Amino acid sequence: MMKRPFPSVTMSKKRWPLMILALVSISTAMVFFMRTTFDSCTGNDNRRFVEEKGIGSKILSPQNERKAPNPLDFMKSKLVLLVSHELSLSGGPLLLMELAFLLRGVGTQVVWITNQKPPEPDEVVYSLERKMLDRGVQVLSAKEQEAVETALKAHLVVLNTAVAGKWLDAVLKENVPRVLPKVLWWIHEMRGNYFKVEYVKHLPFVAGAMIDSHTTAEYWKNRTWDRLGIQMPETYVVHLGNSKDLMEVAENNVAKRVLREHIRESLGVRNEDILFAIINSVSRGKGQDLFLRAFHQSLQMIQDKKLRVPRIHAVVVGSDMNAHTKFETELRNFVNENKIQDRVHFVNKTLSVAPYLASIDVLVQNSQGRGECFGRITIEAMAFQLPVLGTAAGGTMEIVVNGTTGLLHPAGKEGVTPLAHNIVKLATHVERRLTMGKKGYERVRQMFLEQHMMQRIAVVLKKVMEKAKSHS
Repeated sequence: MMKRPFPSVTMSKKRWPLMILALVSISTAMVFFMRTTFDSCTGNDNRRFVEEKGIGSKILSPQNERKAPNPLDFMKSKLVLLVSHELSLSGGPLLLMELAFLLRGVGTQVVWITNQKPPEPDEVVYSLERKMLDRGVQVLSAKEQEAVETALKAHLVVLNTAVAGKWLDAVLKENVPRVLPKVLWWIHEMRGNYFKVEYVKHLPFVAGAMIDSHTTAEYWKNRTWDRLGIQMPETYVVHLGNSKDLMEVAENNVAKRVLREHIRESLGVRNEDILFAIINSVSRGKGQDLFLRAFHQSLQMIQDKKLRVPRIHAVVVGSDMNAHTKFETELRNFVNENKIQDRVHFVNKTLSVAPYLASIDVLVQNSQGRGECFGRITIEAMAFQLPVLGTAAGGTMEIVVNGTTGLLHPAGKEGVTPLAHNIVKLATHVERRLTMGKKGYERVRQMFLEQHMMQRIAVVLKKVMEKAKSHS
């Protein structure tokens, strides 16, 4: 799905100008949204767009892409209010920001509200709000009268994540019934703690719900009814697509080579080494602990079987070096106790995932429990022709073709050893690694591009706005 300041890994200051110059010279963009974002499922993390029969199956040539009308053109001059539960480097908010920019690109008037902000000035919030203001998105305070007036005037209101439902009663109050018929509720969560009546009691009365994967949609349908007696509104399953900026880098061999050399130098690894990376916000639900256990097991397997393979490394992108949380401490203690500090590299959370995707060899998507709602980092990695080792859970199963574009393993502790075996398989079979990467790239070109995303979300917005108009 996620997103991130550049890594707090020691960088050679002399290398930065050279890299920037090289990237500028080939007109390559370097700023991307992570997903998942990071989960949206938190990262995000989720995905993009409606599974409408016949949409997204044709790959357009660059010439055709230029001539094709933007499917969101009908949103020109419309007023859209976007309500996010928070503004952070996690998948949900970043995904909503991306929608904001797509709408701005066709002339939509977009207003943004963040329901929960930190009490003290926050660098991330300031930076993301600045980015939106620079792109013409109006940012309002969540609880002022102007927010209520905007909600009443808007053609469409998008609530982002289940938690954003708290904004309705807290701010709109007696105006809630007037706004609900034009609400599209974009849901990314899979965890049970989000199924609270105070969050989702208005769900049956909104114009529609948009959910990131079929697995998540089915889960919400069953759980809201079984646990809360709440019936879901008309629900649209949406899969995400990669931005044009990311695809530019992924398809530019010069850019990838520059990024690969730079990041590997910063990590202190050689070009021939094999890097397995997990790129998600660091939390137990994302499975970094189980990934490191599997990685340690794979090192033992290689040693016990006396396999001749290049040196392998684990890269954990998404840390918060300053937080010193219990989970982060646990990860580092495991690395130290098993004396694998020279094989494991921690990188701070970052908005720019492309440099890491260019520098690694395999992505590990190890989200636990019910898995990712979608996991946009998965399709981003596939765009870079990387095989994916993912948990057989959630939206990952709707992206990764097991045995073709990657290998799946069970979630939970029982997945540690299978993941270790899969790490060894890809470390020892370079051709399999390359073939899976190419197949993944082909799948992205067929299903997970920005043009597919815009076509699919346009279908949803048209249906929801027609329904809202009929209630006005």
